[in-house]
Amino acid sequence: MSSTHSTLTWDAFIRLFHWLLVACISFGWWSGEQGGEWMEWHMRSGYAVLALVMFRLLWGFTGTPFARFRQFVRSPLTVWRYANGLWRKDASTYQGHNPLGGWMVVALLLLCSAQAGTGLFANDEIFTEGPLVALVSYDLSVEITRWHRTLFDLLLAAIALHLIGVATHQWGKKEPLLQAMLHGRKPSQSNDNSVATPWLRGILVAAIAATSVWALISL
Repeated sequence: MSSTHSTLTWDAFIRLFHWLLVACISFGWWSGEQGGEWMEWHMRSGYAVLALVMFRLLWGFTGTPFARFRQFVRSPLTVWRYANGLWRKDASTYQGHNPLGGWMVVALLLLCSAQAGTGLFANDEIFTEGPLVALVSYDLSVEITRWHRTLFDLLLAAIALHLIGVATHQWGKKEPLLQAMLHGRKPSQSNDNSVATPWLRGILVAAIAATSVWALISL
């Protein structure tokens, strides 16, 4: 008879990335709605989102096993088969991201990078301008600002889909996804696949991401 173990799946950097991104997007939304002097903080939250996304992209190639893109970005056929059998009792379970969740990670990273990236060139036609607005024409900056607003609506839609997916697995399939993103541990049939947090590597990657964004906004 097999026993279920609790093994460390999500390293500390993945968990910090996740919750910091939630905080930065939420604060960026709120501060943008306030306008006025809060727009300076709105832009800072955008810089933080860019740094977090850059960190996650780098960590997707250099991080712990379940953080790597090659582990969770699967073929369309695999995604289809998983989605088609999602509610079967014998449906496959995954220690890391499932096939649908893996592609949602990719979509959210792309949308976050596009949202924050367009903000660098945006202006509100009053007194707030992105740090790179001088690199494009005024008319193009106005157009990019429209993209910035439209992309946020798309980002909200993707976040809603993500939350529906989490709720489906958390309460419908009784998978402790929220708990795992807090303490990093997930149920497993084996206790041989725990991951250790590579602190020095993670700090170095975070420093590279932050420095890169600082250099970008200083152009």
